[in-house]
Amino acid sequence: MASSAPAVEIEVDDRVVRVSNPDRVYFPDLGLTKLDLVEYYLAVGEGLLTALYERPCMLHRFPKGLAGPKVHQKRLPAGAPPWVETVELFFPRWGRTADELCVTELGSIIWAVQMSTVEFHPWNSRRDDVEKPDEWRIDLDPGPASDWAQVRRVAGVVHEVLDELGAVGHPKTSGGAGLHVYVRVRPDHDHRAVRRAALAFAREVERRCPDDVTTAWWRKDRDPGHLFDDYTQNARDHTIAAAYSVRGRPDGRVSAPVRWEEVPDCEPDDFTILTMPARFAAIGDLHADIDRDVFDLAPLLEWAARDEAAGAPVPEEDAG
Repeated sequence: MASSAPAVEIEVDDRVVRVSNPDRVYFPDLGLTKLDLVEYYLAVGEGLLTALYERPCMLHRFPKGLAGPKVHQKRLPAGAPPWVETVELFFPRWGRTADELCVTELGSIIWAVQMSTVEFHPWNSRRDDVEKPDEWRIDLDPGPASDWAQVRRVAGVVHEVLDELGAVGHPKTSGGAGLHVYVRVRPDHDHRAVRRAALAFAREVERRCPDDVTTAWWRKDRDPGHLFDDYTQNARDHTIAAAYSVRGRPDGRVSAPVRWEEVPDCEPDDFTILTMPARFAAIGDLHADIDRDVFDLAPLLEWAARDEAAGAPVPEEDAG
């Protein structure tokens, strides 16, 4: 049904974004509208801007709200104002390029929401050199028979191994049932090398948690009661929801930065469109200092070489 409400103009720093259909219901179970989504992103915008800044960003759009189809959008939607920035990406598998959104200011986030974006999925590299990631991503992805208690246990081991390496991990809920941990790295290596390092780390966690973790690539080879330490999220053009991104779930769940000491007691559904603005206002952006803590992947690449010498397979190259 067409919206009956007139468009509204939102002032964002020195930009004005026109939001059409502001009363269109995006989250039927919560009764939340497109304008509610805009207001959420304004409330946590500083944190999301840190997460997206100068990264190619794929958009998950819901033009009719969650009740309608989901659109995975690599190319910038038509009609962008001239101040919305992009980065050109090449996809060897298809022999094509695409101009993806490259967020440099809060106004471009709000414009993307005007274009029905619910989820923001950035690359782990920045536009200055999209082939050299500066972010290593640890993705604890529960299996069908896993539970949050298992995620908590494994997160503790992840933290332990990171501490031993001298790496600073920045955890966040996935906005689903899992947990992500981000580590800033020196942009000295390509995507394949970062994924190789991520697999070496995942294998170490698997060795310490054999009853909880698998690194098996094929789903059919995984125990449903194990969680997958998904090192493949570091492959070229693989993206996961940014910190502070809403997820396309009926409960309005958000991918929320958390402190390590919160992990044993928090629940994924503690963090929603309704609860996060007050949390952000009270504690600010928990990932605000993420760029300060930069890790050299050399020790993990040494682990990878050791494992491969012992017969562990080398990840295949991703064509992008």
